[in-house]
Amino acid sequence: MNLYFRLMFLRLRSRRRSRLDTWDTSLTPFRVVVSDLDILGHVNNSKYLAIMDLARIDLMMRSGLWDKLRRRGWYPVVAGQTITYRKSLKLGQRFDVESRVLGMDDRWLYVQQIFRLGDTVSAHAVIRVRFLKRSGGAVEREEIEEFVGGFPERHHIPDWVGTWAVDTKDAF
Repeated sequence: MNLYFRLMFLRLRSRRRSRLDTWDTSLTPFRVVVSDLDILGHVNNSKYLAIMDLARIDLMMRSGLWDKLRRRGWYPVVAGQTITYRKSLKLGQRFDVESRVLGMDDRWLYVQQIFRLGDTVSAHAVIRVRFLKRSGGAVEREEIEEFVGGFPERHHIPDWVGTWAVDTKDAF
């Protein structure tokens, strides 16, 4: 239930925040609440993933991408992710999630998300996303490139992310 309240609050707040370009870094503020905690008193690992979803929605809404995707009948689906936890987040702490598109290979779009408590990195994640069509099938790279007006040179996928993507492609 807490996630729905956060989503509603985020949607209202996103409309009032500064507009972003698709390639900008979004900084989404959060606060640790009781329902985020596990039995040890720090944010549960599953909550990081839920908060990352919200931060990506913030980036898409503030860049106008969310409405454009919906009009086309496309939607993003997380197809893989890797996350490293570095420092616990505890009750009441304010933190930010930085979200930015790293780039796209032939099939997947990659998004980096960093949890920051001030200058301290609490967690770092990379998400592999595929866009699907409500009418069925996947959105191809060429369609996405045309849709976003091309991919900037400065956005590239780090070598380690490419290796991770290849290594996990047929893992199961």
